[in-house]
Amino acid sequence: MSTSMITEIIASGVAFAIPLLLAATGESISERAGVLNLSMEGMMLCGAFASVLAAVESGSAAVGVVAGVLAGLVFGAMNALLCVRLRADQIVIGIAANALALGLTTFGARILLADGKGNGAPAFGDLRVPVLSDMPVIGPALFGQTVLGYLCILVVIVLAVIFSGRTMIGIRCDAVGEDAVSSGWTGLSVNRIRVLGVLVAGGAGGLAGAQLALSEVRAFSENMTAGMGYLAVVAVIAGRWRVTGILVATVFFGIARALQFALPAVGVDVPYALLVMLPYVIAIVAVAGLVGGRKAPSCLTVPYVGRV
Repeated sequence: MSTSMITEIIASGVAFAIPLLLAATGESISERAGVLNLSMEGMMLCGAFASVLAAVESGSAAVGVVAGVLAGLVFGAMNALLCVRLRADQIVIGIAANALALGLTTFGARILLADGKGNGAPAFGDLRVPVLSDMPVIGPALFGQTVLGYLCILVVIVLAVIFSGRTMIGIRCDAVGEDAVSSGWTGLSVNRIRVLGVLVAGGAGGLAGAQLALSEVRAFSENMTAGMGYLAVVAVIAGRWRVTGILVATVFFGIARALQFALPAVGVDVPYALLVMLPYVIAIVAVAGLVGGRKAPSCLTVPYVGRV
């Protein structure tokens, strides 16, 4: 395999990993607070649809990004109301929300983005960093992203710092996820912290959807996320709820996705299904406890009944 092919695979893998990393980072914050946000798939899909629709109607990709984030926040608010305030089953709500998002965006695309209208959305072009983007192999992958791609990376860094285990908000988030009842007795507002976690996940999911639609695909198609939201949940589990672990997992998933298209192109005879299932094999290994490290928050999916 030539150096140019390796460079292309890495660049493609990193491009796929950026929205996945952002969504997984938001998901990890929600889960650390005790809410399993399975509706990340719907958040990303709605973010992608809203961003393309707004970009087409306004003629501005920046407006599209704002619309994508708002769509994710609306979905997050709905999830927070049902799962946190009304204490509905988090798994059932997540699956139902994803089905709702798929139906809404499919119907919306056929009505509002008909006749290929979604394929002409204003998008972000690549912004290559001088000198750094010319580095062999990793240069184009890391320093040849779009403006929105760099923004997503910055948001991941900011969220990782704000919700780290060394800040007050990060400590409170972990406390609520590990022992909600005791946290409530100490005076922490458990439900408010959980709502915040879900809203952060919603905003991150909406932005990730906008990144996918306006920077990578540069269009909207029905069910374009194709399970990326579920894969973000998998990345959190495989990464053991740690930022570094999630980063490694998402990059691995991105490279695996790139190989699905690259290997057949160079004549390597590897079953396509094998490449598709690799990320989930890693997740199963992690869930089974065969990967050392931090375990899931003790109160994950457990409704809080007590002080607000």
